[in-house]
Amino acid sequence: MSIIAKQKRKILITGAGRGLGLAISKKLSEEYILILHASKEGNIKSIGEGNYALYADFSDPVQVSDFCKKLKKEHGDSLYGVINNAGITIDKSLIFQPEHEIDRMLNVNLKAPIMICKTAMKIFTLSKCGVIINISSCVGETGNEFQSVYAATKAGLVALSKSLAQEAAALNEEHQIRVLSVSPGFIETDMTNAIPQAEKDKYLQKIPSKRFGKAEDIAEAISFLLSDKASYINSTNIQINGGIR
Repeated sequence: MSIIAKQKRKILITGAGRGLGLAISKKLSEEYILILHASKEGNIKSIGEGNYALYADFSDPVQVSDFCKKLKKEHGDSLYGVINNAGITIDKSLIFQPEHEIDRMLNVNLKAPIMICKTAMKIFTLSKCGVIINISSCVGETGNEFQSVYAATKAGLVALSKSLAQEAAALNEEHQIRVLSVSPGFIETDMTNAIPQAEKDKYLQKIPSKRFGKAEDIAEAISFLLSDKASYINSTNIQINGGIR
């Protein structure tokens, strides 16, 4: 049994200052030691006793590199889980989207998670256990107008997760490393609150559950997927979307 399995497990949550990240942090706070990420100091209102904070602007590759080095140096001996939740969207027709906005979404939504996964996999390969959950989106599968780049980054996270799970098996004959993704549907957060009501009404007609999801719905699922009860859930994408079509 891994040393990590004998002690309180340490979980990294990126984008922990609000929305899904905040809800996930609250849900996991009693069971795990948390490493809470935000883009800058002050974005996390309460770190909590025994937890840690790491700050980095993921749109800056240099800060991502420094973040990963610090993560490995300070928490590499006890890291068990990674929730790659931080993400941004800049909704605009691709033909009008400037390159700096495209780069920003690619860096925050895809490159930063890739680099964090790389760091985590180095740690997990030594401990032979660990869980990575990449937060994707339903639009990574369905696509959505004016979100071409955002949807592409979210689809990339699904492919990344499935591939890394297979790599873990190829590199370790005996291991307890799992990598998967979660694709929320329309969840009530700061990001979706900015959507015009007419657009919200259109989405609601596509949801059989006839309601929008809450951040707590995703947090509950993440809590389960991190646990040993989900030990056979691997290399897959979990859709939590109310059945949206």
